[in-house]
Amino acid sequence: MSKSYGNTIMLTDPEPVVRQKLKTMVTDPARIRRTDPGNPDVCPVGDLHKIFSDSTTMAKVNAGCRSAGIGCIECKGWAADALVNILVPMQERRKKYEDNPRLAWDILEAGSAKAGKVASATMAEVRDALHMSLDYEGR
Repeated sequence: MSKSYGNTIMLTDPEPVVRQKLKTMVTDPARIRRTDPGNPDVCPVGDLHKIFSDSTTMAKVNAGCRSAGIGCIECKGWAADALVNILVPMQERRKKYEDNPRLAWDILEAGSAKAGKVASATMAEVRDALHMSLDYEGR
């Protein structure tokens, strides 16, 4: 289940929740009216686009925002599209482990066993290089 953390977008948030949270996101503080040009470089939604959107969408955001050709809601919708495109495949892969948590534990246990073997071999090399032994040699 997805736990709510205010407007923070969580990896587990379903698409409608992601879109709703983005709708209420703060935008360029200088863009008061729809007809005011904006600056995606100072807008938090612009920052999301820089991380998650493709170059075509970025070009539309830059041109549309700076010319007031698009509104913030439209821009937020594009950001939501980009986020959803990234989140949905992750959520689908995660579902397998939610449905069967033993799979995740098996992966962790196998990794732990493999790491233990490598660590033991490394420590044996270290002890050999330092001429140390695991045997206590009390005097």
